[in-house]
Amino acid sequence: MDRRNCILVGVPVDSGKKRKGCLMGPDAYRTARLAETVTELGHSAVDWGNVAPAEESDTACANGLVHSLSETVAWAKAVSAVAQRAAADGFPIFLGGDHALSMGTVHGIAAHALEQDRPLFILWLDAHTDLHTPMTTDSGNLHGTPMGYISGLNGFDAFPPMPKAVPAGNICMIGLRSVDAVEKQMLKGSEMSAIDMRVIDEHGIAKPLSAFLDKVAAANGMLHVSLDVDFLDPTIAPAVGTTVPGGATFREAHHVMEILHESELVTSLDLAELNPFLDERGRTASLMVDLTASLLGRRVFDRQTPSFF
Repeated sequence: MDRRNCILVGVPVDSGKKRKGCLMGPDAYRTARLAETVTELGHSAVDWGNVAPAEESDTACANGLVHSLSETVAWAKAVSAVAQRAAADGFPIFLGGDHALSMGTVHGIAAHALEQDRPLFILWLDAHTDLHTPMTTDSGNLHGTPMGYISGLNGFDAFPPMPKAVPAGNICMIGLRSVDAVEKQMLKGSEMSAIDMRVIDEHGIAKPLSAFLDKVAAANGMLHVSLDVDFLDPTIAPAVGTTVPGGATFREAHHVMEILHESELVTSLDLAELNPFLDERGRTASLMVDLTASLLGRRVFDRQTPSFF
């Protein structure tokens, strides 16, 4: 991989769910030495600070369960503008913030991809599909809807229209293990690649990932990776409000990142759903930084083992 101009963008979105704490995520990554880790690998790192939401406007949703809609729309608008600019300047790493941030990051990245006349692909590393819409969610939590928005489903009238919806065949979700009946129905007949943990148990994590990366390479695509903390097993990454047992192990997660590095296809990255209030001495933030390092070229055997004694 060529030396990257990594642009760190703090996205302290905390409106996508009721449990608060993700607004502290960007500073937790900074405290865990993300910028220093990037530069130690030979890349440059520029911190653009935290995005501030746009001015809120009155919005309404027919689904009365939906909360913080106006705030989330305001975040999406502001984040999109910064994401488009960052994508033009280098390799953006978006420091979240709950997963509603992706409605802004992918919107901006999609606008940049359209300018470059290149197809956009999405790798969604998550326990959940996040395929709901404001009309189908029964929790009212908008962090469960970004994939619905990105893929062009109806029901997002309050949000800026996607520059171009990401085609279902350009989306791969890996690590799934909490998918409700509505989302399962949406996946039926869809061209989205939906890789749950049983597939990983039976075939390993490299095979389905490599098949997707072959598609990206063949299309000369831009690849946006969205990494949710709950992709990881909660025994190694407890700092997330949506823990689901049976997630990716330390080795599986690093393997994914090393494969992505070797592919040289990744053009932008989300680090989503870190809630430092739920962490244990910063170990989840440190793990997410280590995974980012693997994506940028550090191999597991290069990692120094810290002493806790």
